[in-house]
Amino acid sequence: MPHPPPTNPTRRAPLMRALVRLACMAACAVAAAAIAEENGAPAASATLEPAPSVAPSVTPSVTPSAAASSAASNSTAVANGSGGAASTPRTDVAAPKVPPNEAAKLKPDEQVRWLRQAAQSGLLEKLDDAELTTLFQSLDALTVPRYVQDGPNGYPSYEFTMIRQERIRGVWPSRPDHMLVRVTRYPLRIYAKWLPDGAHAGQEIIYDETRRSDEMYGHLGGILNILPVWASLNGALARTQSNHQVSDLGTEYIARQFLSEGEKYAQAGVTRPTRIEVKTLEGVRVVAFTYETSTGMPQFYAKKETLGLDLRHPYFRTVESYDNDGRIFERIVFQTIAPKTFDDETFDPKNPAYRF
Repeated sequence: MPHPPPTNPTRRAPLMRALVRLACMAACAVAAAAIAEENGAPAASATLEPAPSVAPSVTPSVTPSAAASSAASNSTAVANGSGGAASTPRTDVAAPKVPPNEAAKLKPDEQVRWLRQAAQSGLLEKLDDAELTTLFQSLDALTVPRYVQDGPNGYPSYEFTMIRQERIRGVWPSRPDHMLVRVTRYPLRIYAKWLPDGAHAGQEIIYDETRRSDEMYGHLGGILNILPVWASLNGALARTQSNHQVSDLGTEYIARQFLSEGEKYAQAGVTRPTRIEVKTLEGVRVVAFTYETSTGMPQFYAKKETLGLDLRHPYFRTVESYDNDGRIFERIVFQTIAPKTFDDETFDPKNPAYRF
């Protein structure tokens, strides 16, 4: 009698079960290694669930001490009445009467007000690259820090997509993470999903300070979608894909770091950016400020840092950080940012739209 064809399901079933068991064992081994490390035992490298950092720390231009001390309170202020998508200009704000080529003649306080009005009205976005570069090179050294310090540097509740790469344990990833993040600030609640076209696709995490203030909940994603776990914000699982805590996700964190680093830059004699230019990263057009010091790390967050200022809001959309050897160790791009209101289901693992 001839043998049955190899596609017979009765012959495939044992093989498929074996493959599934092997995949489960591999995932469990990864988790066990990370958990062992978190508990103080030696552990192999793991690639389990991340504590995404969206926003890295940032080095800024010179800023007064008062700016650094008040940054936290201003960083989460309401978005100054600018409803709708973050890229939409305010129709109730007219362009400033002083033209850009004369803005540097204004007093410092007037420059800050001029810059805010130029951003909100959409004037900055209309300037070409050369005009933007000339404008920001001509402004007082404290104008941009004070503009950022006055805020708002984010929204009480918003959604953003971001591109993120970080050097972890000396290794720069060949493929960036592409993430969708939803955040509320009062209370702090975060949902993050790794999108299909980036690294670690399918992963999800939820953090809700009203449930567990020191832990987040997440899973690996992938076809099998196994092993949802609770993990410490500072534990081994959280550090496998990011050098930041999940609570660092958002534009506010970058602004706070920009202001806190500013005083150190001033003390080191860095009163202006070493370079100002207009860049477009991942489709996001920004005015980029590069700061560099002779001492570098660990006195400063980075040896060299390039921050891309949004053209309509007082927050940064891009960050590129370099270590003392000139190697990039962090790259962040906020592609889209939009204020939104979320219900409790948004931060509930039982949400049917999620895969926990």
